[in-house]
Amino acid sequence: MRGLRLHSLPMSIEGTDARVDYSRVFTQAIDRLHAEGRYRVFIDILRNKGMFPNARCFAGHNGPKPITVWCSNDYLAMGQHPKVIAAMEEALHDVGAGSGGTRNIGGNTHYHVDLEGELADLHGKEAALLFTSGYVSNEATLATLAKILPGCVIFSDELNHASMIAGIRNSGCEKQVFRHNDLAHLEELLAAADPAVPKLIAFESVYSMEGDVAPIAAICDLADKYNALTYLDEVHAVGMYGARGGGISERDHVAHRLTVIEGTLGKAFGVMGGYIAADRMIVDVIRSYAPGFIFTTSLSPVLVAGVLASVRHLKQSSVEREGQQAAAAKLKAMMRDANLPVMLGETHIVPVMVGDPVKAKKISDILLAEYGVYVQPINYPTVPRGTERLRFTPGPAHDEAMMAELVSALVEIWERLELKMAA
Repeated sequence: MRGLRLHSLPMSIEGTDARVDYSRVFTQAIDRLHAEGRYRVFIDILRNKGMFPNARCFAGHNGPKPITVWCSNDYLAMGQHPKVIAAMEEALHDVGAGSGGTRNIGGNTHYHVDLEGELADLHGKEAALLFTSGYVSNEATLATLAKILPGCVIFSDELNHASMIAGIRNSGCEKQVFRHNDLAHLEELLAAADPAVPKLIAFESVYSMEGDVAPIAAICDLADKYNALTYLDEVHAVGMYGARGGGISERDHVAHRLTVIEGTLGKAFGVMGGYIAADRMIVDVIRSYAPGFIFTTSLSPVLVAGVLASVRHLKQSSVEREGQQAAAAKLKAMMRDANLPVMLGETHIVPVMVGDPVKAKKISDILLAEYGVYVQPINYPTVPRGTERLRFTPGPAHDEAMMAELVSALVEIWERLELKMAA
């Protein structure tokens, strides 16, 4: 039987020759998504360099159609910034396109070293480590930390990102889930745990679907009380909060109390990648043990050069942060005044509740086809069933006229589809 391929083996049921119909299984899986109204369609667009949030859409019509993007995580439009583009062009002509391999073989460049130094400095830590994405940095770091700590128990906020959940699952350690931002529940779980076992509290600063913020200082107090490490995901906050863009932990002056701070380079910094910042020993452990770091090609130096320019700029400039916060506050106020069901929070995230996946997709389709407005519906599993929503991310380049057009369009669609307005 050696060398026999699995797909050539028939499945026999009570003596009959029944073979698996693979195509049918896959078709049924996709059909289920369609039936639930949560099949995802990716838009076909190109952004207009230097003119964000203006873009061109190529789907469903002849030739490109002008649209306005309202759901990009390039929160500060740094992906369009002249300094970032110039740095990437310079690196491309200096060292070429790719990195050449993994960091330990041929993919370690001076750009990588410089950026890790800038990120460590941004968070007031001894060291930092780059990954190919924020997802990979979460998954690889959490899985590795828990495996290194024998008997570790991870205490995870119930709304943590899928990448954090994947890392905790892949660690194989015990997981205790606490209710979202519920300090009393977290303390109850910590108090019930064996004092002798290692503990790690994993949570986010800004929760990107709700737009709320974790009580970081209070969680650090509990970590001190119960001898736990802390792991903070700052992906929706780095670049946008704090005097230098160090995130909520910088804004609230608690970065020094956190064991590991994780962030992304693909949102407010406008390029691509992920990272962690911590003390030198922890970073060395992750660098030395995490398969997600060791066995993957490193970020292209072209990308790293762009991020380096972005991080350095945002350490010095608050103009982009201030513009983004002003835009978010303005849009929330306009939506509230129009009685749209906007979820009011203290951050830059502007979610509008729909509560139905089919209707959320319908609203998104009408906005794009009739109004040239692009916003993706957010459905399960990104958010719980029954809480489907549209998630708007206004940036410093979204002006008041754009906001007025958006709000007017939403009000018309809400009335057309006979949706419930805010009380």
